Amino acid sequence: MPGGTSRGGRESGGWSGARDGSSRSMDWDAHEDNFLMGRIAAGDRDAFARLFDRHSPVVLGLLIRILGRRSEAEETLQEVFLQVWRQAGRYEPGRSTPRGWILVLARSRALDQLRSREARQRRETELSAASAARQEHPVGTRGLEESERREQVSSALEVLPPEQRRCIELAFFEGLTQTQIASRLEAPLGTVKSRIHLGMSKLRQVLSPT
Repeated sequence: MPGGTSRGGRESGGWSGARDGSSRSMDWDAHEDNFLMGRIAAGDRDAFARLFDRHSPVVLGLLIRILGRRSEAEETLQEVFLQVWRQAGRYEPGRSTPRGWILVLARSRALDQLRSREARQRRETELSAASAARQEHPVGTRGLEESERREQVSSALEVLPPEQRRCIELAFFEGLTQTQIASRLEAPLGTVKSRIHLGMSKLRQVLSPT
């Protein structure tokens, strides 16, 4: 019937229009994200603020799921977007969307955080076990001195600035080379060497007999 055909045509046309509208919206979002990335690479802070507002809720949600701690996730979120600001020029539109690229950065940093947390927990467990064993069983003078020395080193690390302590922990507790540390922290190799040198000098001062 003509009437039915007309309604069907309008309904079909209406659905097509809605679908096309949604597609245009997605295309526009992608276009705007790519535009913002280009502006950020050129040092545009307003574009960076816009990109942060658009994507930080999703990134924060991912970080909370991985890390399980909101405070730690929020700190990592700041580190992720600082990396976006510094490395926007490396973004390649043909490989992923800006959001996809940012989420990859976030996941990588969160996994690094987890590995670092687990290393600290292992170190604390080992120290606790050594302390408990010392309390349960009398030890010789040499063993006591070694246990005390380990505790002194652990306490001395807390005196160092965070960037020096991080480099030394990665080197001596996770066994990374200076080149690997530079890659992990995305810092120049010379900076990593300097941090380790300064940190070790400070540790020697703290641990040297008075």
